[in-house]
Amino acid sequence: MKTLKSIGYLLGLPLILLAWWWIATSGAANFFVPTPAQLAETFVETWMGERLVTDVLPSVIRLVVGVLAAIVLGIGLGLAVGLNRTMRALTEPVFEFFRALPPPVLVPVLMLLVGINDGMKIAVIISGCIWPVLLNTIEGVRSIDPVQNETSRSYGISGFNRIRYQVLPSATPTIMAGVRQCLSIGLILMVISEMFASSSGLGFTIVQFQRSFAVPEMWSGIVVLGLIGVALSFIFQWCERRVLRWYHGLKEVENAV
Repeated sequence: MKTLKSIGYLLGLPLILLAWWWIATSGAANFFVPTPAQLAETFVETWMGERLVTDVLPSVIRLVVGVLAAIVLGIGLGLAVGLNRTMRALTEPVFEFFRALPPPVLVPVLMLLVGINDGMKIAVIISGCIWPVLLNTIEGVRSIDPVQNETSRSYGISGFNRIRYQVLPSATPTIMAGVRQCLSIGLILMVISEMFASSSGLGFTIVQFQRSFAVPEMWSGIVVLGLIGVALSFIFQWCERRVLRWYHGLKEVENAV
């Protein structure tokens, strides 16, 4: 019963929206808005073939590499800065400056510095995804309970062991919030990076469809992006439940009390 209820919550609103779309487009033909049946047919014809390998797969690989690199760099640098008060004071103005720069503005600069290749597209993704992870890591480390720090010092826990057994577990809930934000940013930047000087990828293909007035094909590309976003969300939730199992258990106990 619980499983059926979860499935109902998961599919209820999408089915309602799909039914509304079907009713709204069944009365009159609209060049700019395809019917669900037309879109489904176009989706299969467009993406269930060669484009899956030449456009979708390379885009997903670049997205995954960029996001993972941003997470590793953000957590590593965030721990280094968060654990050192002097470093926090020195780097805060610089971080705020670069965080305020829209990543798409950096695309021409990265094209000159890195070149027109996959490295440039990955660098664009990293340049936007790293900030929520980095800043949330710094904030998570900074806000650790002082009692925990005193307890670690009392028991002689220091260095790498302190980071592993005290700092990271305490900061992980805040870090995971930053990771959740960086996933959606990464998907947006993946598309934007492929709109500049590119000959393949989802962003490039969708723009080509738009310029050639292939409207159903353009909408089908947008659906692909949405499905990738949903898949990323489910993967993140699965990872979060395992990484923060202790945290959710603690919250359940606190709520029960």
